Amino acid sequence: MQAAIVTRFGDPGVFELTELPDPVPGPGQVAIDVSHAAVGLIDAYIRQGVYKDQEGLPQPPYVPGLEVAGVIRALGKGVTDFRIGEPVVTLSGTGPEGGYASVAVVDAAMTASLEGTGIDPALAVTTVPNAATAYLALSQVAHLQPGERVLVHGALGGLASGFPGVARILGASAVVGTVLRSSLAEGQASALPYDAIVASEDLAEAVGDQRFDVVVDPVGGRLRTETLRVMAPMGRMLLVGNASGDWQHTVETSALWGGNLAMLGFAVGFYLPAHPELGRPAAEAALKAVSQGLADVPTRVLPLADAAEAHRLTESGTAGARIVLTP
Repeated sequence: MQAAIVTRFGDPGVFELTELPDPVPGPGQVAIDVSHAAVGLIDAYIRQGVYKDQEGLPQPPYVPGLEVAGVIRALGKGVTDFRIGEPVVTLSGTGPEGGYASVAVVDAAMTASLEGTGIDPALAVTTVPNAATAYLALSQVAHLQPGERVLVHGALGGLASGFPGVARILGASAVVGTVLRSSLAEGQASALPYDAIVASEDLAEAVGDQRFDVVVDPVGGRLRTETLRVMAPMGRMLLVGNASGDWQHTVETSALWGGNLAMLGFAVGFYLPAHPELGRPAAEAALKAVSQGLADVPTRVLPLADAAEAHRLTESGTAGARIVLTP
């Protein structure tokens, strides 16, 4: 198979396009002929070496890529709920081979069928995994209840984009998104089902007297602390990323017990392998949101040979769309 491998930790220039043996599925796994592989900020962090000491994450040389779409090419022992040639998309966390390749091996439990959905695979790979992540985070961790209000930081980012549609499906009464600056918020058109998109540069002023029961924070830094001021009593903040790049920021814990607030870390790549039985319900909720147009995001397709450029665009935030690679 053709694959884009990370030869060492470092800048995007560490990618090398090469040929590797086709992987073979083991028990409970499927092999997929990849049509599209999603590129995410987490891919860039892993490539940079930010998590190089984290157990269970790859070491160079490795094939990155956590989510793919394509068709089933082979079934591992014990897999009976898929057929060869069936169109599928994977949830976050493909496997040791990674998704930046023409073939990927994944656990069947982390795979969802696209058959009969009419969902384009490029859209599926950029929306279904994030919407499934949102479902797990909101339902299993934050325990979102019907009628509650939700605030989503980095509203138009890849991961954040999965949350408003799923929050609607789970019964949220309001969903507000934030972007970095007022110039980005003014007149911001989005297909995502937000009630409003506001600037986070002066969050308290932007949201007024609104208070939120659940906050989704993939941004981190000072915004994390400032958000405590706009949370309702018994509010829960989901910590799902650190796009700010501020790894030194800390939160004063007395602000939590004083405000009856909770912060809950969530990383789907570690959660799903420990709870594989939740993969299918999460995928079903995600497909429902995507099929209803609640998770539409612009996509940009690049060839696998341009993996380095895909990472440069993703890191700089200048892509204007979710990037997917195609072999």
